[in-house]
Amino acid sequence: MTDSTRKQPLADYRITLDGRDLSRLIAPRLMTLTLAESRADESDMLDLVIDDSKGTFAIPKRGANIKVMIGWVGEPLIDKGTFTVDEVEHSGAPDIITIRARSASMTNAMHERREQSWHGQTLGSIVRTVASRHSLKAAVADVLAKVAIAHIDQTHESDMSFLTRLAKRYDAVMNVKDLNLLFMPIGTGKTASGRALSELALTRRDGDQHRYHIAQRESYAAVRAHWHSNGKGKRQSVVIGGENNHNVKVLPEDYPREAEARAAAQAEFARVQSSQATLDYTLARGRAELFPELPVTVSGFKPDIDDTPWLVKKVTHTITGDAGFSTALELEVRDDPTTDRHRSHFRRSGR
Repeated sequence: MTDSTRKQPLADYRITLDGRDLSRLIAPRLMTLTLAESRADESDMLDLVIDDSKGTFAIPKRGANIKVMIGWVGEPLIDKGTFTVDEVEHSGAPDIITIRARSASMTNAMHERREQSWHGQTLGSIVRTVASRHSLKAAVADVLAKVAIAHIDQTHESDMSFLTRLAKRYDAVMNVKDLNLLFMPIGTGKTASGRALSELALTRRDGDQHRYHIAQRESYAAVRAHWHSNGKGKRQSVVIGGENNHNVKVLPEDYPREAEARAAAQAEFARVQSSQATLDYTLARGRAELFPELPVTVSGFKPDIDDTPWLVKKVTHTITGDAGFSTALELEVRDDPTTDRHRSHFRRSGR
């Protein structure tokens, strides 16, 4: 039996500014709340747009902390962490306050350039040293932590940029969330603590907008990386993807050892292959529990889309003033360990 008086579900949220709960004050004037959760060198971003036509609100100070929880009325709210106010704008008429804040753990010091040479260390020791420098707790996957790095220079480069470069070299996710510096392989399907992530199954009925795209610009069949043999002083190379491929991407950096060259080539080959297809999908009903790195399957689209194993690259949650709540997902191809079908399909089709 259908209850004709039943109301549509309403979004809910809790916003605190430096410990003061402002949710009820903001609620009548909130225009949009947008929360973007990313990986790699992008910090999570919070945007608040508030109607100030009655002059109710004071302009928050830069550096103030905003804690955010989101969800639906009648359901437990999901804690999305603490953000530091980075930009504030007051415009009009009518008067509007726009607040932009970024993940509180992403400190300004991490963006300051520095000089340092690293010798004979593991990837894990480097990440832990940088984390300690910024009072962060490092969570490094075991498979990455033990990777040996003979020598690498951090020349006029911030710690954030340096870690991003290392993450790209080893096909890893690097992010800072709630005072934790995370460094782990892309698409492992596990949390920093090693807990397996459940695969998210989405259908065509779950969303109201989608965009599937295949990029031609980086359809390389192989990647080559060069290294120098200390014993012979001879420049050598490794190729991932097959020696006989003509469409080969050559990495510009020379590596001190074969193992490092191979790791860099494998990481770049994986990145190139996964970036060939993307799927943007907006869910009609917001899901606050979703976050980057979740494995995803979809159904109800074209076979090429349904048959591809996907991985969440970015999540954007949007709550509007009328209590609407939607979640937009940016998906990329997941390196499914059980099959190489999706990658061989790209190579055969020349995409």
